[in-house]
Amino acid sequence: MPNKKLFIFSAPSGCGKTSLAQALISSRDDVAIAVSHTTRAMRPGEHDAVDYYFTGTQTFEEMIGRGEFLEYARVFDNLYGTSAAAAEDIMAKGQHVILDIDWQGARQVRKHYPEVVSVFIVPPSVETLEQRLRDRGQDDEATIARRMQGAKDELAHQDEYDHIIVNDDFDTALAELSKLLD
Repeated sequence: MPNKKLFIFSAPSGCGKTSLAQALISSRDDVAIAVSHTTRAMRPGEHDAVDYYFTGTQTFEEMIGRGEFLEYARVFDNLYGTSAAAAEDIMAKGQHVILDIDWQGARQVRKHYPEVVSVFIVPPSVETLEQRLRDRGQDDEATIARRMQGAKDELAHQDEYDHIIVNDDFDTALAELSKLLD
């Protein structure tokens, strides 16, 4: 689709990536997120086919075998992946596509779509990120510690991205993301 782009949004857990993507979609009609598949359990308030396609491990592995994913990765003992069909359907509707994926998935997508625009969202500090994870109230101490280690590992890959946006002020970060789509 002419002038429509594929965008990657990546960030450590708790940086506001999903909230920013949802706010961007709410404020513009020329962009949509490609809903990913995951084998993790549904969290309170999530809905199948809206937040993720919650998929059994066997089904997910069969989809891998059929080559249905643009990208997929194992993160925190679960599989996550974005189907090529999801992105193609969005572009066919004349919209930009946001892939909400991690650095592993971003590498896979770049191999097949070198024109992809990649954005890495970072917290203002590691301390702020840890506080955000605690404030969510979704994880126990062991999970927070694991997420913090994962965040440090992910942050090491931010220079692989075209753009880095610091999510210190939500509205400022949202405006920066919106400008990238224009």
